[in-house]
Amino acid sequence: MQYISTRGQAEPVNFVDAILAGLAPDGGLYVPEEWPHIGPASSNESYGAVATRVLSAFAGDALNTEVIADLCERAYASFAHQSVTPLRQDGPNRFVMELHHGPTLAFKDVAMQLIAQLYDYVLAERGQRMTVICATSGDTGGAAAAAFAGADNVDLVILHPHGRVSPVQRMFMTTTGASNVYNLALDGDFDDCQAIVKALFADKAFAASVCLSGVNSINWARIAAQSVYYATAQAALGSSRPIRFVVPSGNMGDAFAGYVAARCGMLAGFEIVCAVNKNRTLDTLFQEGVMQRTPALATPSPAMDISVPSNFERLMFEISGRDADTVRAVYGRYKQAGEVELPNKVRGPLGCAGFSTQSVSNSATLEEMQAYFDDTGGLICPHTAVATKVARERPETDVTMVILATAHAAKFPETVLEATGMDAPLPERCKSLLSREEVFEQLPVEISGIKDRIQAISHA
Repeated sequence: MQYISTRGQAEPVNFVDAILAGLAPDGGLYVPEEWPHIGPASSNESYGAVATRVLSAFAGDALNTEVIADLCERAYASFAHQSVTPLRQDGPNRFVMELHHGPTLAFKDVAMQLIAQLYDYVLAERGQRMTVICATSGDTGGAAAAAFAGADNVDLVILHPHGRVSPVQRMFMTTTGASNVYNLALDGDFDDCQAIVKALFADKAFAASVCLSGVNSINWARIAAQSVYYATAQAALGSSRPIRFVVPSGNMGDAFAGYVAARCGMLAGFEIVCAVNKNRTLDTLFQEGVMQRTPALATPSPAMDISVPSNFERLMFEISGRDADTVRAVYGRYKQAGEVELPNKVRGPLGCAGFSTQSVSNSATLEEMQAYFDDTGGLICPHTAVATKVARERPETDVTMVILATAHAAKFPETVLEATGMDAPLPERCKSLLSREEVFEQLPVEISGIKDRIQAISHA
């Protein structure tokens, strides 16, 4: 199994080299050279067994199945629910897939716990140490911190937008006490953090000097790991039952993982609604065929406050017929002008790709949190509320709907209180977080200073 770049100017690499690199050297994102066929999950399989089959198919001969099975077992041992991503019915033919039973109460744990196991195993085998960089709009940083804390062969550097994540999200990042985890709070928004990460990779000499790797959703292992829970949802609801998935969307990694599950034969059909907040970049892409750079607006669902959805590049590559020249040209024009119209070769197939989008306002998000509590007695996070609001407005009872609940309500207690008047306390297993010391450094969005700090970390 080889991996190629969406921009077509990088040599193919195997699975291990693709995940350790994160970003391809030509600035593109790695995808499999050919899509493997992966049999649908069975309702009798454990989550770890399905994950082992999926990761083994994507790894090819780069890792043996016994190693992957052991890594999967260790990755999911810390989850509070034995099903890892259980389904809960909340209405007629409507289900919520709870992705928040990991150590930091967010869906990012599902992939990040496995990635950390993969990295530490492979680097130990190679006798290497790497600097892993992670830009976060809230949940990725906490998941990475929990997963990599104490790793023998990795220094983790987290970039988060200062003052634009919830206090609980921040504490999951800043309280590990691990000497190999470094938190840099930047005076900007998530797009600034993500742009810094891409610039660090673009500086080939710098990236080589610190052995740089990345674990944002640009990393193929994230996509592969997240495709597993689509397969287990399909198995739980019936192997031949078409499902409409409603996915809170920021960087589009979770939504693209559903595309991957379908492409590899793990779903009975394919329909994904990308539920977005007031930052309507995906709406504009799908409905108007325009990619444009706009400042990210602050919303009650901060992990989705993103104006440049990275994984759209992978989708563009696929629906254009894997035309790397087209992808490279579009992103080249976008980099120069900050806005580009999608060519007909992309815009035409985009309408038939199984994706749709719908935006939810700030006020509607808060109202939905109250409405959901009134309907079910359950509290949901504001990101999940964006998706349940979209599902509420598409009430066909003859369509099986699965809503991805991407974070626990307790990660956003201030917003839950504002919307519902209810407290959303941390689960007992996480309450010690509140008494731990926070450690982070505040820096300006200035790449030379950030490079200097990372150099000091990697050479310590």
